[in-house]
Amino acid sequence: MESEEQTTRTELRLSYRYMTEHPWVVTAVNGFLSAYFMEQPSFRVQRHFDELESGMHVWICEVPSTMKMTILLRRLQADIPPCRYSQTSTASADHPQYVIDSLEQR
Repeated sequence: MESEEQTTRTELRLSYRYMTEHPWVVTAVNGFLSAYFMEQPSFRVQRHFDELESGMHVWICEVPSTMKMTILLRRLQADIPPCRYSQTSTASADHPQYVIDSLEQR
């Protein structure tokens, strides 16, 4: 029997402000994640949706436990307009969340 690689559920989020400034970025992230799956088949996007409460666009991903999410985020930054990302944690989330936002603080 084949052993399965351990995976971690991780959220990638785009802030409402960043999406408003760059409307095409959702399509760019979709394309990037699809291409990343072709390169790393153990990486999967489980779900993709708009979160009405926060206005954020969310991708719930299955990430191999050996993969560093910061490497994926740095590669993504090369394909999208200048941004910053941060890891957030909330009491309701039992998994890492990474938020991509504009460089400027308002």
